[in-house]
Amino acid sequence: MTAPDPAAELLAYDREHLWHPYTSMTAPTPVRLVRSAAGACLDVEGYGEVIDAMSSWWAAIHGYRVPDLDAAIARQTKQMSHVMFGGLTHAPAIELAQRLVEITPEGLEKVFLADSGSVSVEVAMKMALQFQLGAGRDDARRFLALHGGYHGDTFQPMSVTDPEGGMHAMWAGLLPHHVFAPRPPAPGDDAGLASWGDRVRDLADRNRTELAGIIVEPLLQGAGGMWPYDPRCLAVLREVADDLGLVLIFDEIATGFGRTGHLFVSELVTPDILCVGKALTGGYLTLAAVLTTDRIARGIAASEAGVLMHGPTFMGNPLACAVASASIDLVERRDWESDVERIGAGLSSGLEPLRGAAGVAGVRVLGAVGVVQLDHPVDVTRATEAALEAGVWLRPFRDLIYSMPPYLCAREDIETITGAIAKAVAVG
Repeated sequence: MTAPDPAAELLAYDREHLWHPYTSMTAPTPVRLVRSAAGACLDVEGYGEVIDAMSSWWAAIHGYRVPDLDAAIARQTKQMSHVMFGGLTHAPAIELAQRLVEITPEGLEKVFLADSGSVSVEVAMKMALQFQLGAGRDDARRFLALHGGYHGDTFQPMSVTDPEGGMHAMWAGLLPHHVFAPRPPAPGDDAGLASWGDRVRDLADRNRTELAGIIVEPLLQGAGGMWPYDPRCLAVLREVADDLGLVLIFDEIATGFGRTGHLFVSELVTPDILCVGKALTGGYLTLAAVLTTDRIARGIAASEAGVLMHGPTFMGNPLACAVASASIDLVERRDWESDVERIGAGLSSGLEPLRGAAGVAGVRVLGAVGVVQLDHPVDVTRATEAALEAGVWLRPFRDLIYSMPPYLCAREDIETITGAIAKAVAVG
């Protein structure tokens, strides 16, 4: 009699009952069983240890089983794992707010702790709308966003995600209709910058009475296409917002905590509202934060409600706050700039030979982000399998095969990652 295979039984149950992101429940794509994780690696059933080139969707910047982060959670469980934030407060939330105010640009001193990145965008948009209501601009209900942008999967973030090429086009009839500027130009494109700036100013001016704010992913558009753009675009957006009395929101959920080579892109241009998430807890627990200015807070207080109308059940969760502070400690203690520079150099040298290869439309590297764009949709199943066989976990999407590795990856790890990307490109 054949002994039961526990891994096969788990995967069979998963296939029948568990929904995975962007996956059909009736005809699901394959999933792999992770047995454990440590350092930069996942122990995957059937493949052994493979490098996680995705940092668990860009969150696990320190890798896995990090002693300092494990200890922070263990200490906090001895005090409390959760307590409601309505009418109560606690040291982990206060300490995290203090740390965030210290490491983000001056003036961003009011902190709202949200459940996830998408929820933080919801909150940021509510802040902007309530600010305008407080200013007596009752018709200011729309936002200026960018083609190629992505801001999350709940309804308000979907509404400011690219309405044509984005993942949420099927919901167009149900979502609020916002104003979309063209995708911003690539770094160094002076002519493109000038024409783009003129187009943005014209769009904003023509819709000025209806616009409440501007929302963008600064410097790097993430899930909308992994597209880096000219940092001077941010100054244009700041100028437009100031001229028209709009609230400027930076969605740094993907770009924050050093990924682009800046601790926060907001160091270049300060927004009115900043959303951070993903790497905030080092990938341990779901948590995001919205930071804003005293001016915005006072404007919200002047609205009819007088208070910000949002309050998640798990707002300010002590476990998440404690591990987030410990993660910030790690970021500050290690030479993250050198880590990002090393990873970026390795991605550049390893991916550059793919430029011009059959099926490749482009190669892009920014900070610790490396992207190969194909001239056709990726065969995700074949590309993923090829990468796993080469010792790397990748998660391609649309026409992109890319990597955002954990910061502890050594030069040899990056060489393995770029080699696996080349194998994925060859079959994808």
